[in-house]
Amino acid sequence: MSAVLDKAPAAERTEDQRRSWAAVLQLARFEARELLLRLPVLAMFALCAAWICWDMRDAWTSYPTLQDIDRATQTGPLLPALAVLLCANQAVLRSQRQDTDRHFGVLVLEPWRRTAAHALSVIPTVLLTALLVALQFTWAVLAPGSVGHGSVNELLVGPLTVLLAGTAGVLLARVVRSAFAAPMLLVLAFFSTLGAVPGDSDGSATRWLVPVVGDMSSKPLPSELLGRPAAWHALYLVGLALTLALAAVLVNGGRTKTVAAALVVAVGLGTWGAVGQAGKVSDATTQARVLATLNPAKVQSCVRQGHSTYCAFPEWTPRIGTWAKITDGVQSLAGGTAAQEKVLVRQRVEARYGMDADGSIVEPSTVPYQVTVGTRWGGPRVPEFAAAVSSVLVMGSEKSVGSLCDGRMVTIMWMALGRLPDPVTQLRAVRLDDSATGSAIVVSPTNPMSMTAEQTTVVRELFTAGTTTIAPKVKAHWAELTAPKVTTAKVAELLGVKAPAGADKCE
Repeated sequence: MSAVLDKAPAAERTEDQRRSWAAVLQLARFEARELLLRLPVLAMFALCAAWICWDMRDAWTSYPTLQDIDRATQTGPLLPALAVLLCANQAVLRSQRQDTDRHFGVLVLEPWRRTAAHALSVIPTVLLTALLVALQFTWAVLAPGSVGHGSVNELLVGPLTVLLAGTAGVLLARVVRSAFAAPMLLVLAFFSTLGAVPGDSDGSATRWLVPVVGDMSSKPLPSELLGRPAAWHALYLVGLALTLALAAVLVNGGRTKTVAAALVVAVGLGTWGAVGQAGKVSDATTQARVLATLNPAKVQSCVRQGHSTYCAFPEWTPRIGTWAKITDGVQSLAGGTAAQEKVLVRQRVEARYGMDADGSIVEPSTVPYQVTVGTRWGGPRVPEFAAAVSSVLVMGSEKSVGSLCDGRMVTIMWMALGRLPDPVTQLRAVRLDDSATGSAIVVSPTNPMSMTAEQTTVVRELFTAGTTTIAPKVKAHWAELTAPKVTTAKVAELLGVKAPAGADKCE
């Protein structure tokens, strides 16, 4: 009889614990629904969706690179993260504002379990963020011409940022019982993020302490050359979010062995991730960057199409057909031996500086009839590549184009743009000042070219005359049109358009 009485209290305690955790889940569901229906949260999720739509509006015409798109998904979730932090903080402080704290003492649910429920209520907003991120990335994957490989760890950053913000709001409410604490934290987080990202180098350790770490590069690199510690950063965010949530439970009276042990594990995960992400770029990645920059032939795949050979990094081989179409179109307008020349189109990058190489220019190749193509495509990159192919067919090599300052520029630009739709618009796109009149700098995958006002006028007149009229004249007078020091006036005369009055004066 005594043994039965001794065991009964333990069974009752176990049943009470089950009921308590069931109540925690019920409260978490209620608070989650309330959190999702809060106007700031709804507004910020709507703004996040609008941000994604705006950011991805050109995805189906801009040939997205997926290792850039996965990072692009991290900015939008910052908006709902701010709202979740504020509203989760207000939800915890609701009982204080409404003066109902004193009534909680008669309830079965202890205060620390209520805190756990508030922390769990953030999860649905995290899942909603993950859904938006998945839709954004999937849209890019389905876009025609998309290349590359996305990282799951980079995609996790957006949802984990919302989780981190929500748990921070819960902890702040338990530590500082003031409604003004959360807005002050938002201001502090905003300015600390601004100060942590700009100017930090590829190897900086402190830049990874903020949730979202951007980069300055606008030129995609092969995914194996990025060198971003995405997995370590995701682990760091998970550990930090769990630490904040468990610290809130501990502060509010949940001083059980289970909570303490879980907090130790969470701190360990966060520290492990922080240490891992603080490491420098590995030697293997550094060596791979140097190899891809100085000797890309060792890591590229080559395909022969028509007269030309196309060599690209493995992730970009699906674009070879697009490059070949432009190359064949330009070469079909050439005369002499250039019409049958075996062109080598090689993809080249400046990867030695990692994600900080945005301003780096790929040096012109000295290899005869080798044309450089970059890792971006679509928009102005199409006429830029066409101009690069045309200049090599006329000059013989990219290195020789740097000294160009005569009428051959007219032939180069007409061949480059003559077969493209709306050549005048393409002319604007390929020039640095977006103009179609006067002198300008013509952008190229390597060094730019100079175009005088007289050459611009002649090129536009050639566009007006039409490709069918000019093409036979170009082929017939190819030797004269591509002769060194040929004047723009002579080129205009040979092609049957009005000669300009001024002389060739390159900037």
